[in-house]
Amino acid sequence: MAGLDEKRPFIAVGIAVLTVSDTRTPETDKSGDTLVARIMEAGHRLVDRGIVPDDRAAIAARVKAWTENEDIDVVITTGGTGFTGRDVTPEALEPLFEKRMDGFSAIFHRISYEKIGTATIQSRATAGVANATFIFGLPGSPGACRDAWDGILKGQLDYRSVPCNFVEIMPRLDEHLKRGATK
Repeated sequence: MAGLDEKRPFIAVGIAVLTVSDTRTPETDKSGDTLVARIMEAGHRLVDRGIVPDDRAAIAARVKAWTENEDIDVVITTGGTGFTGRDVTPEALEPLFEKRMDGFSAIFHRISYEKIGTATIQSRATAGVANATFIFGLPGSPGACRDAWDGILKGQLDYRSVPCNFVEIMPRLDEHLKRGATK
């Protein structure tokens, strides 16, 4: 049964938050604020936070740099997952993925459907792993960020969550890199 095993210790992970928007500023970034508040409330470390325009190269460059930072275990982006011409976050993130996490999108849409109905189909939320770093691409609304954090990320980023969670597999995410280095 899913739940928390209180006998296990809480392990804080390092998280970076990137808002993708041509219009948001640090003062108007409600989605980023929502994520940061939940990250801090959960006891994790906010390692970095930024805003980049809806530009594929800028998004990919920032996220790639964060995956190379040993203090960052998780990157969460918000914004740019819709269908307009400027929405390019999935196109920027997915080429970075070594492994896709298709289940994240499926569960996110299930949770979102309960709140906003069929409007959830307008989101291209995505997730994957790159350079031993989890990457999550969320829609740009505070509600979507709340849904993703509360319904998925909060539990999966808590080592005490059973039957399994992302934190317990983090040390093994780069096994393929270590094997390749010894050949």
